[in-house]
Amino acid sequence: MNGLLALLGIESWKPVLTALALPPVPFLLLVLVGARLILPRRGLGWFVTLLGVAGLWLSACSGAGQLLNTYALKPPAPLSVADIADLKNEARAKKPAAIVILGNGAEVLAPEYGVSNLAATSLERLRYGVWLHRETGLPMAFSGGVGWAQRDGQAEAQIASRIATQDFGRPLKWVEDNSRDTRENAIRTLALLRADGITHIVLVTHGTHMPRAFKVFQEVAAGTVRIQPAPMGLAVGSGSRTLSWIPSTQGFDLVRRVLHELLGKWMGA
Repeated sequence: MNGLLALLGIESWKPVLTALALPPVPFLLLVLVGARLILPRRGLGWFVTLLGVAGLWLSACSGAGQLLNTYALKPPAPLSVADIADLKNEARAKKPAAIVILGNGAEVLAPEYGVSNLAATSLERLRYGVWLHRETGLPMAFSGGVGWAQRDGQAEAQIASRIATQDFGRPLKWVEDNSRDTRENAIRTLALLRADGITHIVLVTHGTHMPRAFKVFQEVAAGTVRIQPAPMGLAVGSGSRTLSWIPSTQGFDLVRRVLHELLGKWMGA
């Protein structure tokens, strides 16, 4: 599907098409269709309407998002203490390994800072990447340009480079600032790191994004570079089980992120 969009020259439409395919749009359409059917076909009309309402409810429940994440996405486990110790040994032995952090959006202008800033999810990934760098000593790369949904502004990786240096005191070694989606992240980042002889990548992104990102990086690497997943953002909410089935902004965000990843996997993005 990703190739088809490129062939038709409408890759820039991806954010719009994605937004239309994700909740609440499909369920709102179901409600409208059901309402239209109530007069000519009362039973079917009510069924479709209730189906749409149920979809709207569940699409905003963190419980539904957690189930979809666990059984549909199946994110890998986080790095263990032993994994981090092994990475530290690699760094000490000066083996060709690197931490690669994937971006997830930027703010063209953050008024409170007076400059561009990373989106919250990108900043979370950068923070974890910096933490891994500090714990292991492996050098860092950040991948992210100006995404399809962003019309202009500074490349995400350039913003991350500034924040890593100024705010965390941990400069990036590689800055990949031309990619617009996950597949381009993989293609451009692997080309950049291969040029420096890197044969082992520790891939940092959110757990919901990791299955698709890992698959794409594996495909592009084609066995020439070892890809090790380092998912983050895996914490489960501490609220009661009952509350997890009541609509909330957190639940809506989680369900959309999981469905976005499933859609991206189907599209090959």
